[in-house]
Amino acid sequence: MKKYFKIISFLLLCVMAVSMLTACFGRGNDSSEDSQTTKKSEIRVWVPEEVVKLTRDAVNGWLEKGGKQYASKYTVTVTAMSEDNSATQMLTDVDAGADIFGFAQDQLARLVAAGALSPLGGDFLTAVQNNNDEGSVKAATLQDKVYAYPQTSDNGYFMYYDKSVIKDPATLENILEDCKAAGKKFYMNMQSGWYNVTFFFGAGAQISYDVDKNGNITNCNSSLATEKGVTALKGMVALTSHPAYAQSENASSKFNPKGGDAAALISGVWDSEVISNFLGENYGAVKLPTYTVDGTKYQMGSFGGYKMIGVKPQKDSEKLVFCHALAAFLSGEEMQTLRFKEKGWGPSNKNAQSLQDVKENIALSALASQLEHSVAQGQYPNEFWNIMEAFGTDLNSGKFAANTDEQLLNALKSLENDLKGAK
Repeated sequence: MKKYFKIISFLLLCVMAVSMLTACFGRGNDSSEDSQTTKKSEIRVWVPEEVVKLTRDAVNGWLEKGGKQYASKYTVTVTAMSEDNSATQMLTDVDAGADIFGFAQDQLARLVAAGALSPLGGDFLTAVQNNNDEGSVKAATLQDKVYAYPQTSDNGYFMYYDKSVIKDPATLENILEDCKAAGKKFYMNMQSGWYNVTFFFGAGAQISYDVDKNGNITNCNSSLATEKGVTALKGMVALTSHPAYAQSENASSKFNPKGGDAAALISGVWDSEVISNFLGENYGAVKLPTYTVDGTKYQMGSFGGYKMIGVKPQKDSEKLVFCHALAAFLSGEEMQTLRFKEKGWGPSNKNAQSLQDVKENIALSALASQLEHSVAQGQYPNEFWNIMEAFGTDLNSGKFAANTDEQLLNALKSLENDLKGAK
C-alpha cells in the first residue's frame, strides 16, 4: 500500500512546485484569506452495491496509512452504481459523473469517445502492464493507449450443472437427454447476443467491429452468412426446439430443490454462491459443452470479458494524480484478493490468480477452461445487442425450425446486413 503514496508524494510535489512557481510569478504577494484557505476536494467513487462497504472500509484504511495530509485534502465518497449504469451515466453526462467508476470493458471505446477516461501513464501504466494478465490489459487498451485499470478477469460464462442429474457434461446432446429423462431443464439465455453467439464462435463464424482512435465504430467484420453460420444456426435450432430447453433470465433460483427444475445453466461466476448453496455436494461447473451438427462436433465458444476501473479527466492536475493513485489501489493485488475472498470476484492480477484458493475455486476453474475457447469481447455498437435479441426471439419462437439450409442462409444474410448497418 505504501508504494501508492510514494508515487502520489512524488507526483504531487511536482504539481505543487509548478503551482508555487505560477503563484510567485502570476500573483505577486497576494496574501488574502482566500489564498491561505485549503478547501477539501470531494472524489466520488462508483462501485456495485455488493462491494460498497468493502470498498469504503478499504479506502478509509488506505487514507489513514497514507497520512493525514492526503485525508485532509480529499473527501472520498463511495456510492452504489452497477457497471452498466455507471457507463450509461458517464456517457450521458461526463461532468456529472463520478471521478472513479467501474465498467465492463465493452464500453471502453464509447467512454473514450465521450471523453470520460483519463489514459494511464508513468508508474501507473507500468504497474498495470506488469501485474495483470495479458487479456485484461489488452481489453483496457485502445489504439495503443491504456485507458483503464483491470480489476477482474471473470466476465465470461460457462456451465453449472447438477451432478445427480447430468452424467456427461461434455456434450450438449447428452445433457439435454439427461435433463429430459429427469424432467429437468437446460437453461440458456438465447435471446441475448452475449450468449447466442456461442454457436457462431463454435462453428468458426466471426462477428466483430473495428474502432478508430476516438472510439467510433468504423467497420463490421462478419462471416455469419456462410456455411459456418448455417452450421451454427442448425445447432441453435436443435437446442431451442428440444423439450428440455428453457429460456434463461436470472435462472440460478431454478436450482432450488424446493420447486426448481434446473439441471444445467449457462451463466457466470456471479451465480456461483447461490447455485453451490442449492446443490451442495452435487454442485458442478465446467466449460461449455460441444454440440453436433451433421455428424461433426463443435466446441461452444463464448465472449470473454473483463471489468475495469476508470478515472475521469480532471481540470485539477493534483486531483487527477490522486484519483489515479486511488484507482491503482482499488484495482491492485490487495483489493483484488479481498474481493475474491469476500465476493468471489475473479482476479486479473497475476499474483492474486496464483493463490491456491483461486486455483481451487470450481466456478473460476470452469471459466478458465472456457476462456481457451472464447473471443475477447471488443467494442460492439448498441444496436448489435438489440439486433441479436430480436434474432434470439425468432429462435425461441421456432421461426427457423423447419427451414432448409438455403432458407437458413437467407436468414443469416438478412441478419448480417442488419449487423453491418449497426451504429
